Formats: sequence, C-alpha cells, structure tokens
Amino acid sequence: MLTPWENFYVIVGSSAGALTGLQFVVITLIAGSRARASSGDIAAFGTPTVFHFCVALFVCATLSAPWQSLFGAAIAIGGCGVAGIIYALVVTRRAHSQTRYRPVFSDWVWHVTLPLSAYVALLAAGIMLRQIPAPSLFVIGAAILLLVYIGIHNAWDTVTFIAVNPLPTYDETTEKQ
Repeated sequence: MLTPWENFYVIVGSSAGALTGLQFVVITLIAGSRARASSGDIAAFGTPTVFHFCVALFVCATLSAPWQSLFGAAIAIGGCGVAGIIYALVVTRRAHSQTRYRPVFSDWVWHVTLPLSAYVALLAAGIMLRQIPAPSLFVIGAAILLLVYIGIHNAWDTVTFIAVNPLPTYDETTEKQ
C-alpha cells in the first residue's frame, strides 16, 4: 500500500529536512545581527516553523519504513496529529502573549488555523488508515504538504518582517525598561 508513495515521501521528507536546516541558518543570522529577537518571539513564530518541518520529515520517514501492517504507522501518524494539536494550542497562547508584535489576521491563519487543520487531518487519517488506507494516505500527503507550505510561508514572513522592521537592539530594549 505504501510503495506507490515512496517517491512522494522521499521528495517531501528531503525538502522538510533541508528547510529545517535553512531555518537554523536564518535564526543564526538573526542572532549574529545587531537586531535580536526575544525568546518569546522565537517561541511564537520561529520554533513552530521548525516543528512543522520536523513533523513533515517524521511522517515521511514513518511512512517510508517497511511496516508489516499499517497498525504501527497509524499509531505514529495519529500521535503526530495529537502532538501537533497540543502544540498548535501552545503556539496560540504564545502568540496571544506577544508584547512587541501583535499578530494580525493572516498571522492567526498561517500560525494557528492552518497548522491546527493539518494536525487534525493527521489525527483523523491516523485513525482511519487501517480501515480506508488509500483515502487516508491522500489526507496524510495533503497534511504534510500543507505543513511544508506553512513552514515556507512563515519562514519567509519572519525574514521579511525582520528585514523591513529591524528589531530593537539590546541597548534600545534595556533603555525602555
């Protein structure tokens, strides 16, 4: 059942892995610049991007494993869905608690609503994988592609925000306190 999906998972998983590495480069560049993001900014907007890429990579690796039955894969995929739903709620709380930047409608869509939808889809597909494998695999494929696109969008959004709106330097932040 999983063999026809092999190329898809190799391509998407490799992309997610490479994009995760690229996000580390972006954070390193920000850390080395005069402008610094707070840990709250990174936790609300940077870390979720890495999380989404890593979930996509994990799901691709999981479905590329030589399973004897779909039971183990279904548990792993459902578990990713549950973890993602919980994490989306954590991200929502973190985004609400931001003081330096107030998220706008598109931020809520890309950082909360779409990821939550992808994780709910993973949970549902994990539950249904053994009963209706073909449609479930399409749902899983769509969900992980959505997570990769969300990650790309959010990484780009973060970089352009920092480029257009330099964060205050350490000296400016401490003067206001």
